[in-house]
Amino acid sequence: MHRLSPMPMRAGAAPTVSDEGPQRQLDQQSPPEIWGRLVHDALALPGVVEGHSAVSPVGSRAFLLADLVEAPSPERSLAPPEDRLEPAHVHGVGDTSLHLVLPPRRGTEIVAAGWGIPHAYGDYGTEWFVYGPRNERELAFVLELIREALDFARVGTSG
Repeated sequence: MHRLSPMPMRAGAAPTVSDEGPQRQLDQQSPPEIWGRLVHDALALPGVVEGHSAVSPVGSRAFLLADLVEAPSPERSLAPPEDRLEPAHVHGVGDTSLHLVLPPRRGTEIVAAGWGIPHAYGDYGTEWFVYGPRNERELAFVLELIREALDFARVGTSG
């Protein structure tokens, strides 16, 4: 399983996040070119295909696994069990934050290092809200988190 270690600290204060649904980042958004590279580079990861998010507003892009449609267990997907496995999605360019699934311990590290917060509507303690990257360093790290989410979604499968 792909995993960065140790967890780097995110510089600066946390962005403002909405109190009401849908959960969104209200300031410190990714510059458009960084957001575009995030989408491009995530979709270039092996086995990743783009799809519509089952749970996120229009304009979001889901990062799906080409070879795995059903979640091995519900806590490994942002989408409900009756929908396609959705390990991660990025919100539109007006927001730029992400939701992804990771083990609870890893999510706790993300929160402690200032990269995000628990998903406001998570059911399993594996759903996390990650702030949009603001620069090249943050972009590289957020892509690593996406890789981790994809690997976590595969746990317990032969994929």
